[in-house]
Amino acid sequence: MEMGKEYIVLRGCGAISPLGFNEVTTAQSYTSGQPAFKTILHQNQPTPVAALSVDAENTLQQLIKANPAYKNLDRSVHLAIYAARQAAEEAGWLRSDHVLHDDLGVNIGSSRGAAGLFEQHFEAFQQNDLSAAASPTTTLGNLSSWVAHAVNAGGAQISHSITCSTALMALANGMAWLKAGMATRFLAGGTEAPLTDFTIAQMKAIGIYSKRDSHTFPCQPYAVAKQNTFVLGEGAAVFALELVAETELKKGDVILEAIGLGFEQIGSKTGISKEGLNFQKSMRHALSQLSEKDPGIELIITHTPGTYAGDSAELAALAAVFGAEAPAITTNKWLTGHTLGASGGLSVEFALHILRHQKFPAPSYPTSIQATAPASINRVLVNAAGFGGNAASIVLRQW
Repeated sequence: MEMGKEYIVLRGCGAISPLGFNEVTTAQSYTSGQPAFKTILHQNQPTPVAALSVDAENTLQQLIKANPAYKNLDRSVHLAIYAARQAAEEAGWLRSDHVLHDDLGVNIGSSRGAAGLFEQHFEAFQQNDLSAAASPTTTLGNLSSWVAHAVNAGGAQISHSITCSTALMALANGMAWLKAGMATRFLAGGTEAPLTDFTIAQMKAIGIYSKRDSHTFPCQPYAVAKQNTFVLGEGAAVFALELVAETELKKGDVILEAIGLGFEQIGSKTGISKEGLNFQKSMRHALSQLSEKDPGIELIITHTPGTYAGDSAELAALAAVFGAEAPAITTNKWLTGHTLGASGGLSVEFALHILRHQKFPAPSYPTSIQATAPASINRVLVNAAGFGGNAASIVLRQW
């Protein structure tokens, strides 16, 4: 007997970012189009960053206080736990019986991992005062294991890093595990807490960090001016995935329809060509998985971190893949900054917001692109790319 078609459905979404800490607060930020940047003094220089709001920070601290063990964990783990619990609750998976669910897998990734704790413990090491907690609290495995504890997941626990494509790769892993029958439910996403002295200094050393600290929009993807306006932000986004038969889908369900991966040989320290070959490969890979009867994409959420070389390469890739028939494009980084390993996840959250509300805010500074929303948006392609030459593209479709 022939099996019916099955789809990966996003049963829940959890996120915390400079824009909000739940669906309501984040939607309000997108509706207002107000950026979430503030200026700090970093090494005596005014530096723009995108940090959690006061309300979001207070909500996160409530979570940390609820479990004494959390206080010794890195901020990246705190953000992941918060987002994962939110996603699991929306999916109806969060229970208080503390019974492990062996069918529930977890894959949480990060570009930098426990950056804050690494810096703290290294400073203690220099003063001959290194704590025994240094190793267990800075291992990348904390991201998945502590999330598993928080949601009673007894299945696969995967932590990984593929730089800024990390969150989309977690979704790819979740899809693979579900389709292989190695799990029946999966939590996948990315988290990043990079607003630390050393991490900010690293981005400045590359020469990409925005110097527009006094501007309302210090991060300006697609800007008309030839400039670098990269700004670091923090946050996490996690998604509850489930394999569902086509006959069980309901109107409004959002499915993870395709995932494409791309790679190009590194030609520079940031690993991207002028043609955006990695993006070309990842987008074509994703598009090849769509039905020939209905291959249309209404909107693309680009990676575009506000760097001149990166933005230009991705726009070149879009032109190469879509030509004159290119869909509308947008991004959320002019509001959130670049959250590294969490950025792809927050772009997916943005996509869900757009599918739900059928609109998105346009940048309020001179850009080289048109950001007008199509009359109807049912399918969104999300891009991400990272140092090393990798790229990932996913397609979300509203049923």
